[in-house]
Amino acid sequence: MIPRSVRASALALLLSFVGFRPLLVHATPAFARQVNLQCTACHTDFPILNDFGRSFKLGGYTMSADQTQLPPVAFMLQPGFTHTQNGIPGGAAPGFKDNNNWALGTASIFYSGRLFGPYANSLFGQNAAEVLNKIGIFYQHTYDGVAKSWNWDNVEVRYADTVKLLGKSAAAGFYLNNNPTLQDPWNTLSAWGFPFNNSPLAQTPAAATLIDGGLSQQVIGGGAYAYFEETVYLDAGVYHTLGSGFQNFMGIDPTDETQVPGVAPYWRAAYTLHNEERTYSWMIGTSGMVADTYPTRISTAGKDQIVDIGIDTQYQTTMGNNDLLAMVSWTHENQRWNASQALGLSSNATDDLWRAAASLHILHDKTYAAAIQYFIVDGSPDALLYGGSAIGSPKSDGVILEASWLPMAKTGGANFWPYSNVKLSVQYVIYNHFNGARSNYDGMGSNARGNNTLFVSAWVAF
Repeated sequence: MIPRSVRASALALLLSFVGFRPLLVHATPAFARQVNLQCTACHTDFPILNDFGRSFKLGGYTMSADQTQLPPVAFMLQPGFTHTQNGIPGGAAPGFKDNNNWALGTASIFYSGRLFGPYANSLFGQNAAEVLNKIGIFYQHTYDGVAKSWNWDNVEVRYADTVKLLGKSAAAGFYLNNNPTLQDPWNTLSAWGFPFNNSPLAQTPAAATLIDGGLSQQVIGGGAYAYFEETVYLDAGVYHTLGSGFQNFMGIDPTDETQVPGVAPYWRAAYTLHNEERTYSWMIGTSGMVADTYPTRISTAGKDQIVDIGIDTQYQTTMGNNDLLAMVSWTHENQRWNASQALGLSSNATDDLWRAAASLHILHDKTYAAAIQYFIVDGSPDALLYGGSAIGSPKSDGVILEASWLPMAKTGGANFWPYSNVKLSVQYVIYNHFNGARSNYDGMGSNARGNNTLFVSAWVAF
């Protein structure tokens, strides 16, 4: 049962943002200004993309209505309130209480859209602009309000065009980015997967596959993709860990990270169907990565090998001003701990880990959203690898419930800086297992339900 004081605090946060609209600077995501359309043209419950949003992304973020001279700059704030069923002894983070904490989770600055914004023609001339306007960028630099530090976040540069390949029309291009799956146009893989915003002050499951965010912001990768006649999507790339000096410069701490000293191949394939009226789309796909790694950046004991293979599907339909989205994903990871076992980091020579999630999202009148997800991660018991678990198990599973209000999705902001957006959300995470512990006391001093989390947040994009 959530205490009355906590419920009152959560309600106060929501009410405080109901009346909030940026008064001094009506700013907005730069993509919406570039195409001169409301956020709902590309998104359902943002950041979920619809068909048009996927086309914009596959086009390298370069589609433009050529009606703005504003720079491709945008901003984002994500404040929130966190309550966990049990407090976290010693504080949820340095400078925070054991429980019931308010925090500015993140504040981000974006440079996104055409690489030279609306200025390529005036800077370089029409002929050069025809090439340069096919280069797009998504750059996010983020302030972490809990760690009190700045770091680069998701970053991608693309060159894209419509071409003929194998006798078929295709949206194709090349990309460089710092997070495997960032380039993917669907919302089933990790970089843009649900939950899109969660508490930075709650404990989360320790076990995760490498492709599920294990290399984000630590690597540089490049590849090529093609989407043939909006039916078959193919993507192939490679990733390599950035030097520790560069990571430190960009605000990333490389200590104890998993290092890819060579290159890790990444692949993605998907097949999609649409009806003629474009009111629904269905995708089924597969993705994966193979990485030979140094555990905790130690190169003296040889290499581990990690192989991730996943399958996923997404169904999306529009009914007037209402949207429905269903997603299922599953990833299996085969782990060979040649180096980790020698270093005493793993009990076993080989392990398996897998993660699955199924979610349903509804957006009513482009304004009111609801989502539910069941997730599970499980695999081989390993006493050293999962030392934080009383039984050496990686198992965590549970349900995420979320309700959101998007009061500005259909109207945007002021004329001089249009298309601002606000998303107000209440999220509750319920654990059945947490790092091997069950939802009832198991005699080992652990209780998964103690990590249940209420998170009330605002997502302000301007």
